[in-house]
Amino acid sequence: MAVDLESRRSEQESKQTDNVYMGLSGTAFFYQGIMKRTFDIIGSFTMLILLAVPMIVIAVLIKVTSPGPVLFKQTRFGRDSKPFTLIKFRSMKINTPEKSNKEFSNSTMQLYITSVGRVLRRTSLDELPQLLNILRGEMSFIGPRPLAETDEFVITQRQKNGADQIKPGISGLAQVNGRNLIDDEQKAEYAEHCSFTMDLSILIKSVLVVIMQEGINKDSK
Repeated sequence: MAVDLESRRSEQESKQTDNVYMGLSGTAFFYQGIMKRTFDIIGSFTMLILLAVPMIVIAVLIKVTSPGPVLFKQTRFGRDSKPFTLIKFRSMKINTPEKSNKEFSNSTMQLYITSVGRVLRRTSLDELPQLLNILRGEMSFIGPRPLAETDEFVITQRQKNGADQIKPGISGLAQVNGRNLIDDEQKAEYAEHCSFTMDLSILIKSVLVVIMQEGINKDSK
C-alpha cells in the first residue's frame, strides 16, 4: 500500500513537500528543521530513562493479566506518507477483530479492552512506547495523528493539501480539540506556521485533557 500511495504522488506534490522548509522564514526553518528535532531527541531520551521502571511495571501487568504480547505494533504513515511501525502498550485482547475505530461501536469496543488496558487508555499511558518512535525520528511530541492503512482516503487528502509534510505526533490539534473538529487544511496550516509557542500551548492542553479525562479517543488495540 505504501508503494502505491507514493506512486500516486505527483511531481508537483513532491516539490510542495520539499518546499515546506525552503519557503519558511529563518526562524520557522530553525524551529521545524533543527530545534524541534533536538527537543524531541533530548525529551524522548530523558523520559525513557525516567519512566523506565514504570514502563517495566506496566509491561509485567499486561503480561500477567492478559495472554498475548506486551506491545501492540501497527503500520502507520508519517511525514510524506512514509510507513513506519507505531508502538504502543497493548490495551485490547488478542482476539480483537482487525477493524478501524469507525467500524466499532463504543459498546463493542469495550468488550475487547483488557482490565489493565482501561487504565492505560484512560491515562494515555499506553502511548509511552511511542517515545521510541520519537527517538527514532518517526514521530514528534506534537503533530497530527499518525494514520493507519484503513485511513487511505485521509492519507490522500493530506497529500493533496500538504498536511502530511510534518511528522505525526503523540499529541496535536486534533487530540486536544476533538478529532472531528480539526480538518486537514488546518493541519496543513499548522505544518506551515507551527512554532515553539504553538507547540507549548498544545502540550499544556494535552496534559490538561489527560488530567480532566476529556476528549480522549483511542485507536484500536
